[in-house]
Amino acid sequence: GTPGVGKTTLGKELASRAGLSYVNVGELAKEGELYEGFDEEYNCPILDEDRVVDELEERMSQGGVIVDYHGCDFFPERWFDIVFVLRTENSYLYDRLESRGYTGKKLQDNIQCEIFQTLYEEAVLSYRKEIVHQLPSNTPEDLERNLDQIMQWIEQWMKDNN
Repeated sequence: GTPGVGKTTLGKELASRAGLSYVNVGELAKEGELYEGFDEEYNCPILDEDRVVDELEERMSQGGVIVDYHGCDFFPERWFDIVFVLRTENSYLYDRLESRGYTGKKLQDNIQCEIFQTLYEEAVLSYRKEIVHQLPSNTPEDLERNLDQIMQWIEQWMKDNN
């Protein structure tokens, strides 16, 4: 999902409830300096996607990992049994990003990314359509509903695969 939709909040809580491990790709890249340059326009480092995949390969092959990142097209399809894309209404998203200090082009581009469903489309093109799901992420109630829904999915997956 777009920055500010609640991926980290959901991912950390889900990992805690389900006893799974959690990886925030942005933090992983920062710790390992997995970058290939700096984007002056957006004032942020450019992720070295190949190094990120190499860094995660062994951990992902063991399973039981929740991966948190806004993009997904560079991750191997074999890594995922299900993909959730969080969606947030523009009014909520604008306030969240503004409170993070996003301004100008960075703020506008992230809002447009959400409007045009860019990251959902990327997920649908990168993985089997039937494993990609959109979840609303506007309110604390949405968060709880999403956690319950994903926990049910995990429990069913465990029954079906163990």
